[in-house]
Amino acid sequence: MEPYIYKNSIKPLQRNLFYIVFLTIFLTFGNTLTFAQDGKKPTESFPPKNQTTTTEEKKIATEEIAKVDIDTNKVNKKKPLLEHKVKRKAVDYEKIDQKKKLITLYNQAEVYYDDIELKAGIIVIDYQKNEVYAGRIKDSTGKYTQLPVFKQGTNVVEPDSIRFNFKTKKAIVWNSRTDQGEFKVKAAITKKENDSVYFMKGARFTTSKDIDNPEYYFYTNKVKMVPGKKVVVGMTNMVIADVPTPIALPFAFFPITDKSRSGIIMPTYNDSNLRGFSLQNGGYYFALSDYYDLAILGDYYTNGSYGFRFQSSYGKKYKFNGNVNVRFENLVNGERGFPDYSLNKIYNIQWSHSKDAKSNPNSRFSASVNLGSSTYFRQSLNQINAGSELNNTLSSSVSYSKTFNTVPQVNMSLTATHSQNTNTGAINMTLPTLQASVDRIFPFAKGDGIKKGIIKNINFQYNLRGENRINTNDSIFFKPEMFRDAKMGFQHSIPLSTNFKIFKHFSASAAVNYNEVWYFKTIRRSYNDFQNKVVDTEVQGFDAFRTYNFSSGIGTTIYGTFNFKEGKRIQAIRHVMRPNVSYSYTPSFERYYDTYDSDGSGTMIKDYTRFDGGIFGAPGKKMSNIMSFYLNNTFEAKVTDRDSTKTEPKKIMLLNNLNFSTSYDITADSLRWAPMRVSGGTQLFKQKMNVNFAATLDPYAINNSGQRINTWNIDNGGSLFRMTSANMTINYAFSSSELEGKENENTAGKRNGGREDDLFGTNADLSDRRKSQFGEDDESESKPSEFFKYKLPWDMNFAYSITYSNNRREKKITGNSLMVSMNTDLTPKWKIGVSTGYDFVQQGVTYTQLRFERDLLSWRMDFNWVPFGTNANWGFFIGIKSGVLSDIKWDKRSLPDRSLR
Repeated sequence: MEPYIYKNSIKPLQRNLFYIVFLTIFLTFGNTLTFAQDGKKPTESFPPKNQTTTTEEKKIATEEIAKVDIDTNKVNKKKPLLEHKVKRKAVDYEKIDQKKKLITLYNQAEVYYDDIELKAGIIVIDYQKNEVYAGRIKDSTGKYTQLPVFKQGTNVVEPDSIRFNFKTKKAIVWNSRTDQGEFKVKAAITKKENDSVYFMKGARFTTSKDIDNPEYYFYTNKVKMVPGKKVVVGMTNMVIADVPTPIALPFAFFPITDKSRSGIIMPTYNDSNLRGFSLQNGGYYFALSDYYDLAILGDYYTNGSYGFRFQSSYGKKYKFNGNVNVRFENLVNGERGFPDYSLNKIYNIQWSHSKDAKSNPNSRFSASVNLGSSTYFRQSLNQINAGSELNNTLSSSVSYSKTFNTVPQVNMSLTATHSQNTNTGAINMTLPTLQASVDRIFPFAKGDGIKKGIIKNINFQYNLRGENRINTNDSIFFKPEMFRDAKMGFQHSIPLSTNFKIFKHFSASAAVNYNEVWYFKTIRRSYNDFQNKVVDTEVQGFDAFRTYNFSSGIGTTIYGTFNFKEGKRIQAIRHVMRPNVSYSYTPSFERYYDTYDSDGSGTMIKDYTRFDGGIFGAPGKKMSNIMSFYLNNTFEAKVTDRDSTKTEPKKIMLLNNLNFSTSYDITADSLRWAPMRVSGGTQLFKQKMNVNFAATLDPYAINNSGQRINTWNIDNGGSLFRMTSANMTINYAFSSSELEGKENENTAGKRNGGREDDLFGTNADLSDRRKSQFGEDDESESKPSEFFKYKLPWDMNFAYSITYSNNRREKKITGNSLMVSMNTDLTPKWKIGVSTGYDFVQQGVTYTQLRFERDLLSWRMDFNWVPFGTNANWGFFIGIKSGVLSDIKWDKRSLPDRSLR
């Protein structure tokens, strides 16, 4: 199997319009063997005659075709004119005219010669001239049917009639119809003069499904082609709804090839109030090889702003595939010399790589990179992606992992990660992270035997983690100073654990964990008299600390069922409880602590550890002795099914989970109980609505300063618990198809930090507006009807969130927002959508987007509008869906005049 390249979506945009037009004509006829021969056009049909053919006549005709003139061949010793056997058949009859040397096949006639197949309503074979005539026939209503189908190899032509010479391989075709790639092509007459020159007259081509009645096509009257070398054409004109348009070219000469070619990408003209007129998304496409390509795009604005983008796709079948996208923009605000003048440079780098698991199951390499300027998606002139703009985090990961099939098994991975807060500009990176582990070992169990009991279940493993961590910010990203404060360390851990049963119904576990941490840089803390403050001095060199801890737990599962009386729709409610009590102990490691003078007087002595600030933490000085309590609950009901044919009751989940958790610090001198955390969730309306809630309950009171005190809240005049925070979220996604019992397929996954739903609107890809804003185009065929069905297809996303805060008796709703997104089909071709919301705390409308789209068969038209806010903009697009004609469009939009932040 030959490898192939996974081309990205930018490639169809790179073809020059007229080059595509005439290259398509060549590909259609130059490779389909619709050869030409001068001669008079035959009649459109051959009417049947009441004449039969005897067996003897058929035998004579077959011999004539194979030998032509056997007496002459004997004298001249020539080869037969036809080198292959001719096979033929017809439904109605076969007529042989020995005088004229003709064989006529009528109704579903078929002729096979070598790799040539010819099917038509009527076929006439002239075995004296070595020619075949094929045409249509009329049915009982007078309509022409059974158009000829000429096939050679994989090339198919469907004309009105055709004349073909078996010997010279020349042909003349009338009204040929054929598919070539995304094009459907029809030519009035196609001729071939010799082996290297083709002529066509009255050729038109389109991407419309109906070649005989297209909504648009390109028409050219004269075409001369030399296959594999060049094409010369006359006047070419674009026709829409059978009306010629001014889009035309008087003549052209183009070199042609059957391979991908580099070419110019035509820019789009636009204007904005802030940066003037512009040309966007213009550039050049490089067809570098069958495995990778490159597109260089650029923007220019009359106020001096500009941008560049480098886009490339690569891939190899059964090996890997990926794409790279690098963007840079130089943004100018105001006029040079004026106070409002500013200059800002922003960039974004994206890289996606995946490896086929079949290529090597024991190793894997993958990459998902999205990094750059924190303000890129807020300021970019070529991106309108609300999901990315409202997202506060950019993240990246590049990883390689390998499994060693030893006993025990060993796993190893190297990962580079990046996390960037776009609000603060803070960046955390690991370059790289090394992880290795040895599979779990059971020293007291033999082979794969049953591991039963406290001893046989004893197991341990070894884990290693090494990191080189960099904490920096957006202003010095990728600069040398970002590496100065890099921190490196290794963490070794050996967990030893076991589990066993107690009294048959209780599951118990116990574990001891040993940790050893290596650092190559520590600190020495002291008071600096000159600076009059405490300073930390870095100490280079290897140092290490070791810690250990013990933990154990016991849990069980309790089932309870409450049965209702017979005849009730709710037959029973089942309650499942999973209580768990755990204990953990960590001793004090004060031997790793030193002292320092905090004020220079020698009286304020404080403790510190030289491992403070390490990436794997520092040993704790305080002993930890904690009991934890956790209770999980689920509630399920059995109800009578509404379907009377079903005898078994239906199970309905009432509460997926209702959890209670808290802890008790045995060694603490006060405030030993931690606040109780209550959380739960359920799914309603056939699991389409997700409801989640949580609350924090504090048993202790607070003083007038808002600090927790060692007094029960109930003893301070309050209730048993003081609710310090609570929140609830509701998400509901449903559609008309689901209400009708059909599955709703949502394939609107978004890149660049966007959301899978469209609550924040849809992303506007300004480099390729051919794609629908409402997801994948529906290519399914539908039967036309006089009226559109009264049930309009629609889908809806609904999200509600509320947050309550009472840490210091403020009793305040800190968050309360509702977001809605809805799409519907007004008609089979008209789609509209809206995304909006309301913030009840800020008392304002959230991000709002209106979307309109019209399916024009081979064309698509859309309009999207963000009416208000910092991202207020609108955009209108109409163009051909096909990628090969993507330059034929009108794209007008107003970009948001974003201020530099």
